[in-house]
Amino acid sequence: MHNLIFLTTLPLGEGFGFNGNILETNIINLAVVVGIVVTFVGDALRSLLENRKQSIVNALQQAEQRAQEAKAKLATAQAQLDSAKEKAVTIRQQGRTAADQERAQFAAQTKADTERLQSLKEETLLLQQQKAVAQVSQKVIALALAKVREKLTRRLDATFHESVNNFNVVQFTNYTPR
Repeated sequence: MHNLIFLTTLPLGEGFGFNGNILETNIINLAVVVGIVVTFVGDALRSLLENRKQSIVNALQQAEQRAQEAKAKLATAQAQLDSAKEKAVTIRQQGRTAADQERAQFAAQTKADTERLQSLKEETLLLQQQKAVAQVSQKVIALALAKVREKLTRRLDATFHESVNNFNVVQFTNYTPR
């Protein structure tokens, strides 16, 4: 209680006492509070901000490293794609060349087969003609022999036989060796 009396006995504006001016009081109190907050909380805030800054820097470095790796992988993939395209072009050209060669071989083989078949056809026709001629000849000969036999059987008598023998004897007697 003694302190209270002491505070009331001090003149206004001197010493430590109650200041009734709201504007002065709040500014001083705010300055003191801000000073304390900045002093004590500032270190913690600085530490938090530094940690946050470090984590952001680490995240950026990792992101940049991943971006570099992605670029390297992209370059590798692009090189592989280019290589695959070149191989595809080469394979396509080889395929066309092989197809052209096969087409040429097929055309040559077809031509050779056609010529062989034409030759075989001509030989077959010739053989069939010869066979037909032989059959006709055999029939003509058979008919001629049949007619000769028929004539011989009709005309074959003793006088005809004697005249044929006489003719052959004359031919034999006129024969002179050379």
